[in-house]
Order: sequence, then structure tokens, then C-alpha cells
Amino acid sequence: MSSSPPRAADVLGRVTLVTGKEEFLNERTVVAVRDSVRTYDAESEFSETVGSDLTLGTLGELAAPSLFSSVRCVVVRGLENLPDESVEGLLAYAAAPADEVALVLVHGGGQKGSGTLTKLRKLATVTESKSGELRPSEYPSFVAAEARRHGATIEPDAADFLVQAVGQDLRSLAAAADQLTSDFIGQAITADKVKQYFGGRAEAKSFAVADAAFWGRRTEALEELRWALDGGTPAVLVTSAFAGGARGVARYRSAPRGMREADLAREVGVPPWKLRTIRDQSRGWSDGGIARAIQAIARADADIKGAASDASYTLERLVLTVTALRDPR
Repeated sequence: MSSSPPRAADVLGRVTLVTGKEEFLNERTVVAVRDSVRTYDAESEFSETVGSDLTLGTLGELAAPSLFSSVRCVVVRGLENLPDESVEGLLAYAAAPADEVALVLVHGGGQKGSGTLTKLRKLATVTESKSGELRPSEYPSFVAAEARRHGATIEPDAADFLVQAVGQDLRSLAAAADQLTSDFIGQAITADKVKQYFGGRAEAKSFAVADAAFWGRRTEALEELRWALDGGTPAVLVTSAFAGGARGVARYRSAPRGMREADLAREVGVPPWKLRTIRDQSRGWSDGGIARAIQAIARADADIKGAASDASYTLERLVLTVTALRDPR
């Protein structure tokens, strides 16, 4: 997920095309280019505009040397909104960019402006940095890459717990990884260390309830549920965690036999290490049992979203139902 910062030679006299919907990753690329130029020349200048305002004249003004420095970094955001009359001028500049200018073009994803992207990609002077949307199974890998950026390592179960606790916002995950690696310098980040900081998050509590239930551990699941609700965990997060647990078991059971572990993980939609848990959990479930569990989860979710008079009773009933459906053998 994370790569080495670009050298000045990689960005000056060239165009960096940043595409994709992950704004956090896009911004990281912009900052990396700017920092590379600044490292090359501390007096370099940084300017920015939006695609809707770009004309060949304004691009010329942005890229022109100043009295203080000829080295510049120019960022154009919202390339998808580039006026039609400005496309040819931009392509002409991109084909032969000024030697001491690093031009960064940021496209926010989607079909708008895709024709311009196609033409830019054909130019030898253009390097694309693409940020695709992450699949759920890829978030722990992102966390691990963030830890490596700071010279640290994080254990797989710790990375997964951090995603459960913080959620799938990349900016928040990056900040959490930064905090952990700063506070545990030189140490591997374990699940216990993550729980010290993030164990109280509502999402993490809801997953603890669901995990215990799908193991068939009724007493533990009920205790976790009471802790979660007393701590302010919204009921909808609990049903969401149950739905995720049911999907994991169902997908594992329906996956073709004999698949390689990495392929099976992609099929199920979880990190490879997580398969161990799902594999063990699935041994206590039949196809009929997991189907009835999914129905029970859907009913509980509908009851809660329909302003059930007693959400805690609804969730307790869900725990009892799910744990009863699992075969104790």
C-alpha cells in the first residue's frame, strides 16, 4: 500500500497523474511530490488550482518561474471538471512539460473526464498513481503497511482488531498506527497493545459479542453484550457485527474446496490469517443453521431500526437464538 517517496528526477519535468476515490491516498501522493521538490530546492514554490479554472494561460502563469525560484510544484485538483476547451492545451503542455516544474493532476475517480485520462496515460511524460477503493479484507494490510512506514511491525490479529475498533476510514487508521508506533517504539504491536488504546471503541465491542455468539459461547456473548450496551455501543453496530460474522461463515462453507488459502481468503472477503477463526467456527454450523441465523439477524436488525421498545431485549434474544443454532459438537 505504501511506497518509497519519489525522487526529484521522477517528478520534475514530468506529470504525476493521481487518480482514484481514496482521497487520503491521493493527498499523500500530492504531499510526497511536493516534499520531493522541496527537498531538491528549499526555495521552490508551490501553487495550486482547480480543474474548472484551468486554461492554458493560467497553467502558464502557475508554471512560470518567479523572481525567487524557477523550480515549482503545480497541483491541479478536480481534473474531471476541466473545461473542454482547455483539454488540448493541457495535453500539449503535458507532452513537453517544463524541466523545472512538477505538475500534479488529481482526478477524483468516476467516468467524468475519462477521455482526458486516456490521452494523458498515453504520454511518456506522465506517471500515474492510482488509489483504488480498498476491499474489506485489505484494510489490515493497509494498517501493516502504515506500521512499516514508521519502522515498526504489527501482528495480523492486532491489525484486524484495530480495523474493527477504528473503522474503515484510512485517515483515522493511519493516525492510529502512527500513535501506536510512536508509543511502542521498537516493539511489535500486539493485539493487547491495540486494546490498551482502542479496546473501548464501540465497533470492537460489537465484534466481541458476535464472535462469542458464533463460537456458541452463550454466557460470554451475553456478558460482552451487557458490557457493550452499558458502554454506549449502538444496537445497530451489534447487529452489523452479527451480519458480518454470518457472511464470513456462509461464504466459507459455500467456497469451492481445494482452493489455495490466499484465494480462499479473497473468496470469503477476509485476511488470510482470519480464515483460521472462520474455519474453526464453521465446523459448528450447518447450511440450514447459518441460513436461520441470517434470518434471525435480519429480524433483529429490522426490529431495532424500527424503534423496538427494548433494543437490549432484542439483542439478548438474538444472542440466545444464534448460540442455540450452532451445533455444540
